[in-house]
Amino acid sequence: MRQQVLVLYLANSALDAKVVGWARYDGTGTTDHTTGDSDDPPYETGLEALLDGWRLFQAAQLLPPHPGHEYDTSYLKHEFFFEKIQPTP
Repeated sequence: MRQQVLVLYLANSALDAKVVGWARYDGTGTTDHTTGDSDDPPYETGLEALLDGWRLFQAAQLLPPHPGHEYDTSYLKHEFFFEKIQPTP
């Protein structure tokens, strides 16, 4: 069995929120994705990935901002990891 991993960064913590960033990793060796290889996300929302058979296995912990820092910009914090398991050829 080989694993494919999809990392989606969403606009907020809801799975039906818009995808604002993404990364793909293919342990099957059938595709070779690199950072910035597409202007369009693989899915519009995290929910679309679930509907396409991706399994959610990790979501970022929701942490409130420190007082006075509610509008600071930083890393993309609504990170979701999905996987698909493919049989070994």
